[in-house]
Amino acid sequence: MAGNWKMYKTAQETADFFRQFNSLIDGNVKCDIVLFPTFVNLQTAVDSVADTRIEVGAQNVHWAREGAYTGEVSSVMLTSIGCRWVLVGHSERRQYFHETDADVLKKTQAALESGLSPIVCVGEKLEERKCGDTEQVLIEQFAGGIAGLTEEQFSNIAVAYEPVWAIGTGQTATPEIAAAAHRLIREEAGKRFGEDAADQLRILYGGSVKPDNVNGLMKESELDGALVGGASLDPQCFSSIVKGA
Repeated sequence: MAGNWKMYKTAQETADFFRQFNSLIDGNVKCDIVLFPTFVNLQTAVDSVADTRIEVGAQNVHWAREGAYTGEVSSVMLTSIGCRWVLVGHSERRQYFHETDADVLKKTQAALESGLSPIVCVGEKLEERKCGDTEQVLIEQFAGGIAGLTEEQFSNIAVAYEPVWAIGTGQTATPEIAAAAHRLIREEAGKRFGEDAADQLRILYGGSVKPDNVNGLMKESELDGALVGGASLDPQCFSSIVKGA
């Protein structure tokens, strides 16, 4: 269960969150838990989860190890402060910063080379779903952003299906819609990397996940977890989602 904080929380608010959240997560929780704060709050988050089962990831990464890329952060820098995960190709990066599938592949490869575990995001826009293009969009995003990995690299990523029309809108894909998309992604993985690799792939659902819908979503066998947005900002709310998994 992953929480993407986007551009929210100061360093103090980050510390306060983990102080509360850590006390709400007990030994009965079986799933992996990852939080994705902003770059400036990563060290605070890493320090706050020491000696817990919670891990920390970054929301973005550059494909170069170092260089004249003002404002960017490399995978080596992230691992050096204790990050374990990174989001790659989130729909907001694609929409606002014009990241392409080729960019997604380069970032994923760079993250893997430094020991980070990427969660690669794919998903269709509302107009694409209305036009019946969901399958084509997912196939193209998989082909351009994931299929270029080696088998070993692929074994170390997760994928998040995030229908853009359900992110921050209050709309949620029904469990059946989400499962169908996850099944398609797994089929594409099987064609490229083999059935065993596809079976091992963890595919998360992202799109207005809340405490009152997480149980229904997680009952679908194709859904291996969730990438939670706004609902992960509140420790009580996110702990309910985690326990609901």
